[in-house]
Amino acid sequence: MTLMQRDPKTPTLVTAGKVVLAALGCTLFLTACGRQQAAPPTAPPPPTVTTVPMVREQVLLTTELAGRTSPYRIAEIRPQVNGLIKERLFTEGANVQSNQPLYQIDPAPFKAAFESAKAALGRAEANLPAIQARADRFKAALADRAVSQQDYDDAAAALKQADADILYWKAAVETARINLDYARVVSPISGRIGPSSVTDGAIVTAYQPVPLATIQQLDPIYVDVPYSTTELLRLQRRLREGQLSQSETNVNAVDLLLPDGAKYDHEGALQFRDVSVDPTMGTVTLRMVFPNPNGVLLPGMFVRVIVKEGINKQAILVPQQAVSRDHKGNPTTLIVVQGKVEMRQLTVEREVRDRWLVTAGVEAGDKVIMEGMQKVRPGMPVTEVPFGEPQPQTAPPGAKAPPTPTAH
Repeated sequence: MTLMQRDPKTPTLVTAGKVVLAALGCTLFLTACGRQQAAPPTAPPPPTVTTVPMVREQVLLTTELAGRTSPYRIAEIRPQVNGLIKERLFTEGANVQSNQPLYQIDPAPFKAAFESAKAALGRAEANLPAIQARADRFKAALADRAVSQQDYDDAAAALKQADADILYWKAAVETARINLDYARVVSPISGRIGPSSVTDGAIVTAYQPVPLATIQQLDPIYVDVPYSTTELLRLQRRLREGQLSQSETNVNAVDLLLPDGAKYDHEGALQFRDVSVDPTMGTVTLRMVFPNPNGVLLPGMFVRVIVKEGINKQAILVPQQAVSRDHKGNPTTLIVVQGKVEMRQLTVEREVRDRWLVTAGVEAGDKVIMEGMQKVRPGMPVTEVPFGEPQPQTAPPGAKAPPTPTAH
């Protein structure tokens, strides 16, 4: 750098050099001041998580099972006499009432048999007075020895035979009357009748293997559900050990879900549990009965029923949002203990709506992390906020703090 000498003839150049030197000195001074006042780097604050405390509560445990509907009563209509179908007296697919006529079999031969039996009965009853009088006279004459003992015995035997004939023909009349009534086939139950297997003019035989029609009573209606014997034994053990209570709820009340997932309007009742185990499936049959006034449930329909097992008075329910799976598929959750994260492996029994019923892994009072699990790991300190409250705004890790203004 070349120093300029002061020359009275060049005053402008000397003054400019002084200004440059002064500006350079100010720049160096300000840079040093900025370095002295810069804030030292600080560690980022711990991440914020939301937690919910675990409490023991009372919960009604239910089981959803698949089943199939079946008629409450079913009757296969068969003729009880031989004959020719003269007329069908019902509409296929309609509802019929008990004792409603369904078919008319030609009654002519049965009427003739009935009249013949009545005539024979009248003849037998007409002969009875004369035979009775003869037996009485022979009895009186026998005391005076006017007739022999053999004559009296013959008269007494004839009287007994006349009485027997009357009884026989009375039975024949009743049989003919029954057959005449059987010529008119009636419904034994109320219900919905299916299609007819015969038409007018068909010949039918008594108690034939093919039914004329089938009637099914659909109100009420049965629902048969297979129930695993393993679950049955587990339920009995819980009741025996006091883990479940059935004294405070009507366990016989059953709800039903239709095939489209909608809940059925009427509540059913558990009627009985079968004692025989299906050897191929390892299940027992539970039979429920449901009212069906509107005919919504039809025979053979697949439905789902909700069976009440009992009440667990000390249940711990962990929200499903707070449960994840490890690499082995085991359910785990994160909790906060003294400001640090801990991982707990859970023993899950069943799903209860949007929560898991847990039997081991967490206890009442543990604070389970609901939100913020993705940014924490076990052992990391965290800031805890109750679930549902707004979280404080914190700077993301690695972000620079805004510079502090400096007065000069």
